[in-house]
Amino acid sequence: MAFIDYVSGDAVPEADCVPDHDNILRIHGIHSRTMRQHFDLYRELMFSRGPLARVQREMIAVVVSAANDCHY
Repeated sequence: MAFIDYVSGDAVPEADCVPDHDNILRIHGIHSRTMRQHFDLYRELMFSRGPLARVQREMIAVVVSAANDCHY
């Protein structure tokens, strides 16, 4: 798995900050404009109407994270 340094939360411009309580999106701090875009994509994929239930989407995310050796 690739390693990307996190930046401190106060180094991210206010306009680009998102409610990332688990610090998953903090990797985008190195190019903070992508943080908001990633968060918006996540919200659309996980919470919009679609053929999969929310719990199914979360299960897929957990399996993919485990397969990629992600520890968050």
